[in-house]
Amino acid sequence: MPVDLGIRILRRAGVAERAYDRYSLVEGPVVALFVAHGRGAVTGAGPVDGYAGPEDFEERHLLRTGRAALPAGRPLPGVVGALRTGRDRNLRYDYGALPESRSRVLEAVRGIPRGQVRPVAWLGAEAGVPEATAAELLEAVRSGPAPVLIPVHRLGDEDGRPVECGLPAVLVERLRAHEGIDEERLGRFAASGTHYLGSGTTRIFCYPTCAHARRITDRHRVPFGSVAAARRAGYRPCLSCRPVAA
Repeated sequence: MPVDLGIRILRRAGVAERAYDRYSLVEGPVVALFVAHGRGAVTGAGPVDGYAGPEDFEERHLLRTGRAALPAGRPLPGVVGALRTGRDRNLRYDYGALPESRSRVLEAVRGIPRGQVRPVAWLGAEAGVPEATAAELLEAVRSGPAPVLIPVHRLGDEDGRPVECGLPAVLVERLRAHEGIDEERLGRFAASGTHYLGSGTTRIFCYPTCAHARRITDRHRVPFGSVAAARRAGYRPCLSCRPVAA
């Protein structure tokens, strides 16, 4: 039966539109995703390789949300651009039954710019749950309904190395490489104990992957191992990457 005909039958039978979602297969530059949506919001997404097929995605979506997922001809507006550019700020997400604290953590993840990395500890302050442990924050990240669209691959440990974000390690590596995250550079900083970079001209310090930090020339770059060390040297935190939050 054609999908649109099935939907018309459901509507005639009195089944409200909120009782089902639509989904599409969306090709991206790194990975293809199944993306479900309803009432103008993304309700679920995941790499195609993570499912046995469309029926598997439909079954898991039903188990998680309680709503059927029906194939759609077109994806939700904004999804293709978000997957292509790595910027999803124009999308809305339906987090379903997730606790508000977890939803806030996922919204904080969305705030990490393309090509940048933030430590897990940064999430707690950004999400307004500074008392949360790293394990609790990562559990919240892994509970998200739309990995890749929500850029969980941009999370790292204190040295910027990938963490268990719910995506396969190989895919995380590919996503980070596509965004230009220089793992070798992060490794050199980690080996020297550098977690922050200051600018000798502006007297501002950042995370190493911050766009402002990447513009600091070698002669003006000042390494710091901690926020406290940067503050003692008279440096102020970057207002963009907000390193003090960690």
